[in-house]
Amino acid sequence: MPSNKASLFKIVFRSIFRRAENLVFLLKDKLNERNFIYFACVAVAITCSFAVILLKSFAHNIFLLANDINGFLKLPYINSLLPIAGILLTVFVVRNFLNNHIEKGSSKVLYAVAKKGGIMPKKQMYAQIVTSSLTVGLGGSAGLESPIVITGAAFGSNFAQKYHLSQKDRILLLACGVAAGIGAAFNAPIAGVLFAIEVVLTDISIAAFIPIIISAATGALISTISLSDDVILNFQQKLQFDYHNTPYYILLGVLAGLTSVYHARNFQKVEKFFGSFKNKGYRRALFGATLLAILIFFFPTLFGEGYESIRTLTSKNPEILLDNTMLERFKSEWVLLAFVGVTMLLKAFATGLTLGSGGNGGNFAPSLFVGSYLGYFVAKSINLLNFTHHLPIANFTIVGMAGILSGLFHAPLTAIFLIVEITGGYDLMVPLMIVSSISFAVSKQFEKHSMDVKGLADKGEVFTSDKDKNILQSIDFYNLVQQNYKTLNLKDSPKTVIEIFSTSDQKIIPIVDEDKSLIGLIDFEDVKAFIFNPNHVKFMTLSEIMSQPKELVLFEDKPEKIMKLFETSGTTILPVIFKGKYFGFLSKIDVLESYRHRLKEMIIE
Repeated sequence: MPSNKASLFKIVFRSIFRRAENLVFLLKDKLNERNFIYFACVAVAITCSFAVILLKSFAHNIFLLANDINGFLKLPYINSLLPIAGILLTVFVVRNFLNNHIEKGSSKVLYAVAKKGGIMPKKQMYAQIVTSSLTVGLGGSAGLESPIVITGAAFGSNFAQKYHLSQKDRILLLACGVAAGIGAAFNAPIAGVLFAIEVVLTDISIAAFIPIIISAATGALISTISLSDDVILNFQQKLQFDYHNTPYYILLGVLAGLTSVYHARNFQKVEKFFGSFKNKGYRRALFGATLLAILIFFFPTLFGEGYESIRTLTSKNPEILLDNTMLERFKSEWVLLAFVGVTMLLKAFATGLTLGSGGNGGNFAPSLFVGSYLGYFVAKSINLLNFTHHLPIANFTIVGMAGILSGLFHAPLTAIFLIVEITGGYDLMVPLMIVSSISFAVSKQFEKHSMDVKGLADKGEVFTSDKDKNILQSIDFYNLVQQNYKTLNLKDSPKTVIEIFSTSDQKIIPIVDEDKSLIGLIDFEDVKAFIFNPNHVKFMTLSEIMSQPKELVLFEDKPEKIMKLFETSGTTILPVIFKGKYFGFLSKIDVLESYRHRLKEMIIE
């Protein structure tokens, strides 16, 4: 009987799903292109919002359960054990249900936009939800926002693929999913829009704002209806800006920039360390999770996203953070200050251990965690050392979050408006602008790209603010290489050269040796004055009439270098070398035509 009920449920579900699909196809036929995009952005936003609700609710309820048990035991044992279970379960799911592979970090979205035309795998619509809920929900020291970004992008991308939309619309809906995810996660629609534009898209027209705005607003609306204030990070205090504190906000901005660099580099070192492990299964997971458990045992606020501890820091009783720690008996302002400072510095390692050992999550929540702890540390230190001036600790705690978010992700506008929205007012706009801009400038001095983009940017696999470079990177240069050129070797007669030039459109002949290594070129323009004179070439050899190429394109060369080679050589066609062997020719005309075609495809209107 249960089996029959399950089969009936599947049949009903499939029937409803097919009807819904048919309805969407019908709408696509009836609506014009722009109106269908409006419908699509709402549909994507609704789906993404429910994923956010599922993730956030699960993580919050696990946190409350762990706290209840801790309150009963008076020791942070459970907080230490749960992350081990969460990371091991995540690895189990990845190995057994996701083909032993899962893409982590919002950089995967950027890669999809730059290199895959906005196409993302279907499994990303559910893989991130399952794995990140296990990791972060059970206490892994990471955030849910990066998985939410990937999930939203996957919903948008696959919706566009399902209904055969163009590449520009696919990328637009991908961005809509991202905006809806951030909007729902924080009930911050403006931040969602800005994150999609600042981080995901680097070139967008005014018209494309409308679908992104609709998606972000829809996500925030559903989040407001479905999630309680305890689940979403928000603050109820009345916050005011005193211009006399401006020098201290400048100091906070500088420290936020430096701390951002510290966090990014140490996180990447830990990830790289775990990436070098030969055994990347349960042993690596157990090793990393055990180290994380030790950190959480001594510093319980490293458990999970850490949003509850951020609220605690802005409350009237921040010393609550020392409850259920080894320092509980030694409560004092200086002990709390030291605890906050050390925890802030350890967060990079805790997040690196969580993700490097096999867990899934992101650095968005950790950036807010580190920023709040830094802001508290700066303001409290000054208050304890300076008896003549008192800084508003809650203000600095909140503004610090924008500083680290801006420094880590190089997204100052997102940082400013996210904090504005979660605090419910614009009273801190000036210090937010000061801290975010200074942090961004300082971080930019040490790291050209944000921590998520750095690895891909070095490989030329992600878009930057340079529009021309973005388009060049999106071109598959080596599909443009012409490999049908006839080749000769030094033993061949000049008569063969005459035959090739006379019977084909080929204007350049590569001369290769027995190993297919390029020796030289015979260019028609160089030899046309004498090549058809039998008496002139009768006693010549190919080595006498060939010339050396002005430049060589190596197969691994980046697009910018290839274009520079065309410029410096002054030619429109260059030989391509692969692993030391002649491979073919690349034409500048073909590259420019591909550039024109890609530019037309990429403009989001």
